[in-house]
Amino acid sequence: MGVQDYAESKLKPSVDLTGSAKECSNGPSIGVIDIGVSQSAFLFRVALPGIRSDQSKLKCEIQRDGKVLIQGIVTQGSEVLQGLSSVCQMTVEKLCSPGPFTISFNLPGPVDPRLFSPKFRPDGILEVVVMRYRRPSDPVDAWAPPS
Repeated sequence: MGVQDYAESKLKPSVDLTGSAKECSNGPSIGVIDIGVSQSAFLFRVALPGIRSDQSKLKCEIQRDGKVLIQGIVTQGSEVLQGLSSVCQMTVEKLCSPGPFTISFNLPGPVDPRLFSPKFRPDGILEVVVMRYRRPSDPVDAWAPPS
């Protein structure tokens, strides 16, 4: 399936979840993704609610064929929650349980894994722009997003 076919289809990309991300079925979901396509790059956003970039050992690998692998550890979640001035026993737990997770999916085409820009936003969204792979013989305007 070509990039244009992928962009025009209404099919959702296959997303594989393991660990805490797979077990999280009753609250905000880890691993919900958006993928955007332009002439020169792909943009993807991954929902990581409850994940803190400074504590979760978050790692994102992108392969030339467009396969994306995100790994980390859900560090929050316990039966006791300590606030500024009080300690509370948790009675409702909707966030994912602590533990390791992986998220993998494929972008709609090959990429240059050396040229990517990750940003972990304060709202728990990992946003990544990765440049599409172009052979030197590819015309610059080989593909344009649907208008």
